Amino acid sequence: MVEGRSSNVFQAWLDAQPATFRNTVQVVAMEGFAGFKTAAAAAVPDATTVMDPFHVVALVGDKLDLARQRVQHDTLGHRGRTGDPLYAARRTLRTGESLLTDKQHARLAALFAHDQHLPIEVGWCVYQDVIAAHRNPDKTSGKAAMTRIIDTLRAGVPAGLDELAQLGRTLHRRRHDILAWFTHPGSSNGPTEAICDRGPAPG
Repeated sequence: MVEGRSSNVFQAWLDAQPATFRNTVQVVAMEGFAGFKTAAAAAVPDATTVMDPFHVVALVGDKLDLARQRVQHDTLGHRGRTGDPLYAARRTLRTGESLLTDKQHARLAALFAHDQHLPIEVGWCVYQDVIAAHRNPDKTSGKAAMTRIIDTLRAGVPAGLDELAQLGRTLHRRRHDILAWFTHPGSSNGPTEAICDRGPAPG
């Protein structure tokens, strides 16, 4: 664990390691921060960079949250408050479909019955599709599904789905790192995240 969060910090650490270490690095698992990829490409160019599924799902979930917040403001004129249906469903929307209770399914069905909530419904569908792709036990099929998601969003989304358009650009930019996980499914930066959470400094 080293202090700092930048391309320079990570590359400096890699450069300080002996060549015997760098030459054995085959996979670098990381979050979405582009600086980590830049440093890895410079210091261990032969290694495969992999974007951890947790961070891919979180990225899609963040766009879903932004869509919910935008629609909330557009329809009610204020941020989410207790008693607002969209605000009340914020955690349900971020729950995997297979884990939803009957009550939660009913809550979402009521939300999606309103035409003005369409951006949220579409974002929710993409969120669930991304989860399903990563949970697919057949990694070849999962990779194909994730490829279709990226290509579909990159090809263009209808007007009014601004968050998904932004998501499509990001997923396309990191597609090789995202799809690499399906051929290196054991790759995760979870242990590093755990160390950082326990440690005194980020890194």
